[in-house]
Parts: sequence; C-alpha cells; structure tokens
Amino acid sequence: MARKPRIEYEGAFYHVITRGNQRQRVFKGDDDFQKYISLLAFYKERNKYSLYAYVLMSNHVHLLIETRTIPLSKILQGINQSYTMYFNRKYKTVGHLFQGRYKAILCDKDAYLLSLIKYIHLNPVRAKIAKTPGEYLWSSHQSYDKQKKDDIVATDQVLRMFSEEKAQARKLYRAYMDEGLAVKKEEIYKTVSQRILGEEKFVDTVMEKIEERIENKRKHHEYSLKEIAETIGRMRGITLKQLRGKSKNREILTVRRLASLAAREFSYKGKEIAFFLEKDPSVIARYLQGGETFNADLDRALNMLSDKSIRNKQV
Repeated sequence: MARKPRIEYEGAFYHVITRGNQRQRVFKGDDDFQKYISLLAFYKERNKYSLYAYVLMSNHVHLLIETRTIPLSKILQGINQSYTMYFNRKYKTVGHLFQGRYKAILCDKDAYLLSLIKYIHLNPVRAKIAKTPGEYLWSSHQSYDKQKKDDIVATDQVLRMFSEEKAQARKLYRAYMDEGLAVKKEEIYKTVSQRILGEEKFVDTVMEKIEERIENKRKHHEYSLKEIAETIGRMRGITLKQLRGKSKNREILTVRRLASLAAREFSYKGKEIAFFLEKDPSVIARYLQGGETFNADLDRALNMLSDKSIRNKQV
C-alpha cells in the first residue's frame, strides 16, 4: 500500500517518533544525548519551531513540535542528517542511522497537549529504566519540574494551563505527573488514517486545509488531457493512438497510468480520464490507486508540462 503524504501547514502540531534503523541504538553515551539536544536547539533557532516536549531513548526519540513557516520534513531532515553525520564520524560507521520514514502524527493541540507531554515524559518509566520521570536525564520533564536557564522547551504555555503563578504551576504539574492515571497508548495512537489525532471537527478542519493546499498547488484543468497524455507519451516514446489502443504492452500500461495520475493532479475526474483514453472507468480507478512508485516519473512529467507552459508564454 502506498504511503500517504505528510500533512504540513503553518501552525501544525505533531507528535514525532524517530526510530533507529532496524531498531539499532542511536545513543551510546551521554555525549550523544547532549549532541542531539544541541541540534534540537540549533534547528529551533534556524527554523523557528516550538518544542513542547522530548524524550531521547536508546533507540528512538519522541518530540512534540509546532511548526511555523518551515515544514516539519525540512526540520527533521536537518536534525537527523546532522546527527547521523556526527554518529557515523564518531563511531566510524556508514549508512542510515534512522529509519527512513519517521512517524509524524498531526494532533489537536488544544485537546491532547497535556496528555502527550505526560505520555512522552513517562516513556522511561514504562520502559522500566527509571522509577519516576525525574530520575531520567534525557527528557524535557526537567524543564517543567524546575527552572532552567536558556531552555529549548516552550514551557510557559503549558505551565499556564496549571496556574499563572510559576511556582504553583510547577507544583501542579508534578502532581499531574504523579497521579495514578497513566495516559494509555491506545489513546495516543487512536488516529484517523494513521496520521491525525483529534475529534471529528478537528479532522474536518485539517482535511479542508489539505484540499485547499492541493487546489492551490495545481490549477483546475490547467492543461488539457491531450496535452498531458502527449507530453507523458513523449517521455517513453508512446503515441496517443497507442494509449487509446488495446495493447497490454507494459510500457504502454505504465504511460497510461502516469497520464491518469498526472490528470488527477489537475482536478480531472476518473470518468473524464476514462472517456479521453477510451478505457473503462474501473481501469482508470485501478490506475489511480496508490501510485507512489511512479512519483519520480510523475514529477518529471509535471515539470515537463510546466516547462512547456513557460516556453509557450515566452513565444
């Protein structure tokens, strides 16, 4: 099954889980933990994101991040690539340190902020490497429990949820962490489409943002179906007549699918594509399912269409 694209927009709030490749250890000593935290601070300054919580375990990391103008993918790319270079250089290793696909759950901040912070800070306790969150050095629990100078964690907004007076807020935070009701894993991972944590209203709002972004990204019917099919056909030496024919040649089938995927990018419906290619709508529906393996070719085709449009405007 094709992986769904990341949901990214300004002000998005994520629970990020990054794991070591093949579950390998990514932190072997105190210097490694400190290096990763320094990179969180460096990229926070560069990319202007807000960090509400973190915990660094031996083979994985949990982060609570709210983005601004820089998308999460770029933020994580900077942090993890920089740390991988450091790790490989220090331990004389090569290759990927982290799993290629980190998990990023878009969350309803108003509803889940406190629960997520508690879940993250209790990670070492659940793993039975600490009896209390305060015993574990490599999490942001310390930032909420005590005043820290030059802290990278945005504690003020969270502490104000307990009290406007800082000392009282920290006391109530500790009480919240100490109370018997633990946050259940099922509650934190009860997602919609494996990507969104929130109630129906929040999910609807997110979906509206996604649809608006897609609509803005590609103009409605910016290119005709003929332009799309012929442009993609030229990439593989396939004519429009061949696309409309009955051949089951693998290359022709690939171009039909690419043409269908590209047409969808410009808001053409399956029935419209089927009519143009003279194919049954059920065939086009199959072409439009998934398609992630064709991303590179699809991007190339869309760039060719864009270049053609630019050249036509210059003539």
